[in-house]
Amino acid sequence: MARAIKDIFCRYKTQKGFQVKRKAGWDTHGLPVELGTEKELGITKEDVGKKLTVAEYNEACKRTVMRYTDVWNDLTEKMGYWVDMENPYVTYKAKYMETVWWLLKQIYDKKLMYKGYTIQPYSPKAGTGLSSHEVNQPGSYRDVTDTTVVAQFKIKPLAEQTLEVFPFGEDLDGAYILAWTTTPWTLPSNTALTVGPKIDYVLVETFNQYTFRPIKVILAMNLVGKQFGKTFFESSEVHDFENFKEGDKKIPYQIIKEFKGTDLVGVRYEQLMPLVLPMIILKMLLE
Repeated sequence: MARAIKDIFCRYKTQKGFQVKRKAGWDTHGLPVELGTEKELGITKEDVGKKLTVAEYNEACKRTVMRYTDVWNDLTEKMGYWVDMENPYVTYKAKYMETVWWLLKQIYDKKLMYKGYTIQPYSPKAGTGLSSHEVNQPGSYRDVTDTTVVAQFKIKPLAEQTLEVFPFGEDLDGAYILAWTTTPWTLPSNTALTVGPKIDYVLVETFNQYTFRPIKVILAMNLVGKQFGKTFFESSEVHDFENFKEGDKKIPYQIIKEFKGTDLVGVRYEQLMPLVLPMIILKMLLE
């Protein structure tokens, strides 16, 4: 499909009378080729320079990457793809690489190059960044079961809130906002939580399942059944709460308030770990 799409536009312009130089080429992707070569040779990256020289390793990789050129040439001819296969560019050749470096130099001299930042897939084992082609190799993705965390963010006392009208007054005083995360390592630097303006939230009164102390928590209404599942039961009976003690098989809980996410906007909470203060607070302290 990719070859057909590439052919369409060049063919159209050619038939319109334009001179379209159509040069074939081989994008010799590095990492997949290296890994395939190492598997065939029964070596790892650490063996390069020890069991075989760098030059020998490079030559083995070149043979691997060009192994199926005949198959591609045959397909190209059979499907009628108009392209020059006699003089292709090959990305591992010095002429090609030097041309790219020359072009980059021209762009740099014209001040058209700038430094930016982006999220880059990275392979710790190979010690290199990964292209989209490389992360789409067979076996790159797989479903895994991982541990996640539900963190409790304690709402600051009424006196420390900056809102003119604090939602629900004393009902939220001392309560915790529950937040689920698959990246618990980001929690030390957390500075904000996100709420959905139209999502229904609830304030739940219950007991902490680890400390067994009374607690009030805020979470999305749709998640109550998931969060308060096996070890909890819903109850509005006063005696269920008064008689609860550590060791009881079931923990009572009850919903005491319902509200929208917009009601929580601006509510301040305590940082989980005050070891790392937000940069803006550090700046204010330094000033």
